[in-house]
Amino acid sequence: MKRITNHPILGETPERKRVHFTFDGKDMTGYEGEPIAAALKAAGVMVHRYTAKRHEPRGIFCAIGRCTDCVMVVNGKPNIRTCITPLEEGTDVRTQYGVSAERNV
Repeated sequence: MKRITNHPILGETPERKRVHFTFDGKDMTGYEGEPIAAALKAAGVMVHRYTAKRHEPRGIFCAIGRCTDCVMVVNGKPNIRTCITPLEEGTDVRTQYGVSAERNV
């Protein structure tokens, strides 16, 4: 998926360090410090979790850390809001099922 490289208000995107991370065991790349959700969206990943009762898919909704639609298991910790959590080298990101980590780890 293409990224914005020149924004009409923010200007040119500065050079960033590319980092490697995993999503559900698959190797992926993103930019250090960008929100995990942004790296996943750029890679075409739309579903971050499934609801507990009806197993409905959820992804980015508010993108400012107010809701819980983008929560995932990050480095073994469930319920991490990926829209506000910066990506780091070696981050392990996993789809979350429901609200606990029991089925996720």
